[in-house]
Amino acid sequence: MRKLILLLSHLAMLAFGFALGIYALPILTETTAPSTSELQAKATDARYRGEFVRDLEDSDLLHWGEGTVYIDDSKVLMTGKLAPGPDYRLYFSPQFVETEADFMRLKGSMREAAPITSFNNFEVALPADLNPDDYSSVIVWCERFSQFITAASYR
Repeated sequence: MRKLILLLSHLAMLAFGFALGIYALPILTETTAPSTSELQAKATDARYRGEFVRDLEDSDLLHWGEGTVYIDDSKVLMTGKLAPGPDYRLYFSPQFVETEADFMRLKGSMREAAPITSFNNFEVALPADLNPDDYSSVIVWCERFSQFITAASYR
């Protein structure tokens, strides 16, 4: 019985350490984010503005975002916070979505714009051939675990 308890306790600690590593690694490898004042100065040229809100249908304790997103023809800026996680991507969508099921249903009509590597503010460059006028929303998606993080409608 003692060996079984030791085995189970060691397996539980191994699982806990693995889960902690998945959560901590993105925080440890996060790139330095621009300051809010820098982003707000750049946002004066933005053509579009939207809000990431924390309480969307598929957002939860570990998958959320909140803040303001600014979009122009060459970049996307966000002042706010995202829950830390691995392999975040910014997508442009023709429709606002707030669930993983809706994201997967519409993924073929979306356009991946850029990886997101910071969780407190970010600035990403858009591909030259991506026109924000062709879409209405931006979505933060975790590619590694197929998790919806947040979305904002900008027009």
